Amino acid sequence: MTKPRSCPPAPGPLEAFAARFDDLFARVAQRRGFRAYLQGLLLPRDRNKTLTALVGAEPIVQAQAAAVQQVQWFLSESRWNAEAVNERRLSLLCADPATAPTDEGVLIIDDSGDRKSGSKTDHVGRQYLGSVGKIDNGVVVVTSVWADSQRYYPLHLCPYTPAARLPQGRSDPTFKTKPQIARDLVDQAREAGIPFAAIVADSFYGDHLEFEAGLHATGLPYVLAVKPSKGHWAPIEALHTPEEAAATLHWERAAAPGDWTPVARHFRDGHSEVWWAAELVFAHYGPDRPRRLVVVTTDPHALPATSTWYLVTNLPHPQATRAQETALSPADLAAITRLYGLRNWVEQSYKQQKEELGWADYMVRSDRAMRRHWQLVVCAFTFCWTAASTPAATEAAAPSASATAVARGEKPAARRAAPGQPHLAQRPAGRAELAGSLVARAPHLVWLDHGTPAR
Repeated sequence: MTKPRSCPPAPGPLEAFAARFDDLFARVAQRRGFRAYLQGLLLPRDRNKTLTALVGAEPIVQAQAAAVQQVQWFLSESRWNAEAVNERRLSLLCADPATAPTDEGVLIIDDSGDRKSGSKTDHVGRQYLGSVGKIDNGVVVVTSVWADSQRYYPLHLCPYTPAARLPQGRSDPTFKTKPQIARDLVDQAREAGIPFAAIVADSFYGDHLEFEAGLHATGLPYVLAVKPSKGHWAPIEALHTPEEAAATLHWERAAAPGDWTPVARHFRDGHSEVWWAAELVFAHYGPDRPRRLVVVTTDPHALPATSTWYLVTNLPHPQATRAQETALSPADLAAITRLYGLRNWVEQSYKQQKEELGWADYMVRSDRAMRRHWQLVVCAFTFCWTAASTPAATEAAAPSASATAVARGEKPAARRAAPGQPHLAQRPAGRAELAGSLVARAPHLVWLDHGTPAR
């Protein structure tokens, strides 16, 4: 065997990250393409992260330029395994103490759709798209994300194919619903050795009886949202929905909460809020039963729709008899609130991947090329976490106000130079590398390049 040929290095810390994947690419052109694609995704978002933009070519006019065609070939035709790249990415995250998942975090299941015109692109069809909030022509991807109070990153993904695109429709052997795909992603996370305290998902998955029943039958912990109007068979005089059950709870005021228990929610930016939670007892739900239904809200009197959660879980109540009979960890109302509150990180993950890294900007049609693009996007996302957690990153530059804002999940304000304080490098660069400000401690470093120019 001969030693693999080296390729031009990527700038600064990106090269150390990319080099860990070199053995997964058999040819030097593939290793070069991997670096070029990641670098293009990480550059500031002056325009969409299309194939031409990734290599700095002019759209349409330079679409046939060699650099553009090389990126196109790497994405669509070159022989490399995107799943192997994702496995390596996850192994790097698990091996690093700064990013390793723990059983304090949650496994978030969600899906997201983006508009795509035409009908030639794989998986495209008229379906509900979360990014636009309505039914439109586009592509939907089911994803899994691991998150705790400090970290969050994607694990696995799988596009959903509408039944109308398959020869036999919903009867086609290859057709899978989104909850079925979600269950596959749960299994993949377990096979990868990802620990979690519970599986969390919104009401689309919580209202799906097959999905919840599958998790319950296998003994996997979960906290799933359900719609307040989800009905249950019962005598006409009994309670039928979670919102009817919540309306029967007694509440006077904060000093006399009645059936409600105060729970503190702590946010990453340091502030805390007091929410209120209560157990609902109706149908087959109750604190002493295999399934519990918990309502969490900011206002027990009004139960506002935008800040009230109805959560079904199989985690036992700490004082219930079954807490001693099951392998699941007991969870009080505060713990259930904390676990489901972590679901919001999946929205932050989408925001950063779509707005900055070009998740939906691909210009390819085949299933393989699309999956590769998404895997490269999550690789770029992971690089940001890796660079932010390394000692070299903190030595290169102290965290700025923008970095702190991003770490809290906020959009940083535009930078303004202080009087008499130049924003220029103190010395010339010794070699080609990313600017020092781009390796500050922040989960999404490209934000740091936004703001007013240096004087």
